[in-house]
Amino acid sequence: MTDSSQDHQGGCLCGAVRYVLHGKPLFSANCHCRSCQRAIGAGFVTWVAVKTENLEVTKGEITYCETSPGMHRGFCGRCGSSLEGHGDGWDDAYVTAATLDDPAIAKPATNIYLDHQQPWVIIDKTLRCFAQFS
Repeated sequence: MTDSSQDHQGGCLCGAVRYVLHGKPLFSANCHCRSCQRAIGAGFVTWVAVKTENLEVTKGEITYCETSPGMHRGFCGRCGSSLEGHGDGWDDAYVTAATLDDPAIAKPATNIYLDHQQPWVIIDKTLRCFAQFS
């Protein structure tokens, strides 16, 4: 993760939803689970974690869907861009790195759920790798 304490802005494809991350992100990781693959429509998604209170929606509203018990995925209700995910009782929220205005602030350190990795995805072996999320 890039060391930064400034605010980072982002939003959906159509611009209906905008958000700001206040302060330094906690970490960034690539998730290869089947839920992320289906939600994003790709082999994996890169997430940026922030404390829940440091995610502020500044325009529009994020629409949520409980995709598995206790797991909520947020997206733009207009264009469908996947924006955020969190679990019941979690202290942090996960923002899809690609929706940041400057996605370069997300330098993933970890790959998780590699037991769901698609055979056509090439893994950066310099990152920490886990079969599940532990």
